[in-house]
Amino acid sequence: GFFQSYAVEVDIKDASNATCLYADWMMRFLITYESNNGDYKTTTLNLSSSVTHNGSVCGNDTQAALVAVQFGEGHSWSINITKNNETYQGDFITLTYNTNDTAVFPDAKRKGPVTVLVKDPLHPVQLNTVFVCHNSYFIEAENITQIFWNVTMQAFVQNGTVSKKESRCPADTPTSAPTVPPTIANVTTAFTTTLAPAPTTAPKPVENPDTGNYSLKSGNKTCFLATVGLQLNVSQDKPLLININPKTTVADGACGNTTATLKLNDGNSTLIGFTFAVKNTSASVQKFYLREVNVTLLSRLNGSVISSADNSNFSKWDAFLGSSYMCRKEQTLQINEDVQVHTFNLWIQPFLVEANKFATAEECIADSDLNFLIPIAVGVALGFLIILVFISYIIGRRKSRTGYQSV
Repeated sequence: GFFQSYAVEVDIKDASNATCLYADWMMRFLITYESNNGDYKTTTLNLSSSVTHNGSVCGNDTQAALVAVQFGEGHSWSINITKNNETYQGDFITLTYNTNDTAVFPDAKRKGPVTVLVKDPLHPVQLNTVFVCHNSYFIEAENITQIFWNVTMQAFVQNGTVSKKESRCPADTPTSAPTVPPTIANVTTAFTTTLAPAPTTAPKPVENPDTGNYSLKSGNKTCFLATVGLQLNVSQDKPLLININPKTTVADGACGNTTATLKLNDGNSTLIGFTFAVKNTSASVQKFYLREVNVTLLSRLNGSVISSADNSNFSKWDAFLGSSYMCRKEQTLQINEDVQVHTFNLWIQPFLVEANKFATAEECIADSDLNFLIPIAVGVALGFLIILVFISYIIGRRKSRTGYQSV
């Protein structure tokens, strides 16, 4: 009734051979996949007795720490950990499982590595504090449930010594003891051995995407701010609208003095890059503008590129350097004949961000027209009202005069 699993211990050293990152934990994965006969089955992927941690790094004020482990027949797992002024926190978790491993996926229809990326849901931990979670906790995304227990971890270890100060997960209590590994009964109740494909229903209209907040940092300073809802329109065999989900999207990129790039990765299935540049409009005036947009769609099964599109000839979203650009109305960026990017509630500042806040915004023409038309419409309505009152008054006067003449 118990899964076979092994503990993992990772002790990363810095250049002076002092511990900079320590982790000791147990984990396993429940994965639903399609079999050769079209059924959907759930399998369990456990750690093997031989685990390596190639690629793990300590991290610093400007670079994220990384715990990376490799196990079994081409499987790997990693977590990026970022550092703030007083805390550290898991950023995103990446699992790659290989369906060529016939012991785990004996009859998988599709073969090869599959990569799934999820945000780490746990709260930040104070620096010089070790995170501890004896009881099991779960992270679910797409067709995978990740299960962790008996976790002890500290990133950005100070002076080479793991702290004795603990931060416990919500599942633990002050008196809790390490739990036994989860059993089949208490882990897989939400799954069946064979799942029938979901019934086919008529497609629902795609709603506008949720608005996401994204930012980039250079050192400890925020250098790029963006608030936007994104939707792709891909015309292949038939038009397909894809909303970018801010909850599963990770922001990356680079800040510079004359160019800046924001790269968005939505669950390792959609990659969108925006490149901004600075131009001189006169000897003393500079503006920034959107110069390039590229879109890449990846297969959720094996990470291969399904399609890609790029347009480096844009000259949109321009605003004076030191200000921000805003456009609440929907805008369309034509990448090529098959791909469009629709933006909603856009507010962006790729240069000269101060105090982690947007500068004064220059609004797009559509918003400006709207702001201009509203008072005009109100004025016109008031004008019509005044005319109606005046006409009513004249008619009333004439009736009064007619009445007097009749008498």
